[in-house]
Amino acid sequence: MTDAPSSFPPASSVAKFQDWRFGLFVHWGLYSLPARHEWVKNRERLTDEDYQPYFDHFEPDLYDPRKWAAAARAAGMKYAVLTTKHHEGFCLWDSAVSDYTVAKTPWGKDLVGPFVEACRAEGLGVGFYHSLIDWHHPEFPIDLVHPQRDDEEAIAKAAGRDVQVYADYLHAQTRELLTNYGPIDIMWFDFSYPGRKYDDGRDGHGKGRDDWRSEELMAMVRELQPDILINDRLDIPGDFVTPEQYQPSGPMQRDGKPLIWEACQTLNGSWGYDRDNLDWKSPDLLVRMLVDSVSKDGNLLLNVGPTGRGEFDPRALDTLAQIGEWFRVHERSVRGARPSEFTAPLDCRYTQRGDRLYLHLFSWPMQHVHLPGLAGKVKYAQLLNDASEIKQIVNDPHQTAQNTRMGGLAADTLTLELPIQKPDVAVPVIELFLA
Repeated sequence: MTDAPSSFPPASSVAKFQDWRFGLFVHWGLYSLPARHEWVKNRERLTDEDYQPYFDHFEPDLYDPRKWAAAARAAGMKYAVLTTKHHEGFCLWDSAVSDYTVAKTPWGKDLVGPFVEACRAEGLGVGFYHSLIDWHHPEFPIDLVHPQRDDEEAIAKAAGRDVQVYADYLHAQTRELLTNYGPIDIMWFDFSYPGRKYDDGRDGHGKGRDDWRSEELMAMVRELQPDILINDRLDIPGDFVTPEQYQPSGPMQRDGKPLIWEACQTLNGSWGYDRDNLDWKSPDLLVRMLVDSVSKDGNLLLNVGPTGRGEFDPRALDTLAQIGEWFRVHERSVRGARPSEFTAPLDCRYTQRGDRLYLHLFSWPMQHVHLPGLAGKVKYAQLLNDASEIKQIVNDPHQTAQNTRMGGLAADTLTLELPIQKPDVAVPVIELFLA
């Protein structure tokens, strides 16, 4: 093992993470069989007995993680994060401390190892999601997010449960994951909810750092994987923050200091496979969300929920392919790009790589786009998708707008003359070579 760095997070790991910019999230578990959202056990107040048929019939015979990894790479993604265990408690590997694992299902084989190997073969970074919550473990106390929260008989029977016994189990499984599969880039824990109350004000027995022994857990992760990045959901500060299902309004900060961040988003509002959910985001919207994240110095982690047989839904594959087609010709406006000091026009976003400034046009204007602060600072401009020149117009600040002549523009404004027809791409990008 290499010597642990003197401070965290390691600068090289942060740089790699921020260069990646776009990743795949995979939520997969027993909930893919009912196909009614990954919180189906919670939402429908299912008991362990109610849930057992999904364990008894889990047989992902079409699972081929090489196809997952290839689809991710083709979409422009550079890392992938897999749910090793979600809140239901089911483990996708053969854990030595549990029988509630894939090894005891009809499938009977580890799912995590092949995933890791497939990602590495495609050059993708590897992350493990691991739930801090466990609705199946016999020592996990019933609280306000537990499926049996309204079952008085179950609550009475669970009165003697010891969350610290469960924490030992949580730590043991984390150790397994970070010992058995080689170098891991990201540890994505989920989630803490200390002090949370029921709607009527009753104590919800929410859980946080003391229940998970978060500082001890994080120290173990650092010891086992010195180069890893850890997210922010242990109820103690992590290496990066994880806004979920919303796009931040600007670069994320705490006490005026910039934060490393990653927006985690779904294709259709559900993380797990949800057969009848039709609320699919368009590829154009998802590309805009990716660009928006990068323009604010963040990443986008986009989720796919595989089916019970282990395949990506055709709709998900089609969406990834369309994103990939945009990425194929626009990669350099995103990969390794950072925010710009220039202020983008309305309905646009800037990213920058060295002396190249990228203008992403979320709404295609009629003939002209005006760029404040860039007059005299651009040597050349072109559409990125086909490298066709974009003409620059030098504005006369003394010109009064009249009939077909523009006027009233500040002296430092650069105007670009655009074709009337929007390029046939999800989000057009103009590459500006700065002087």
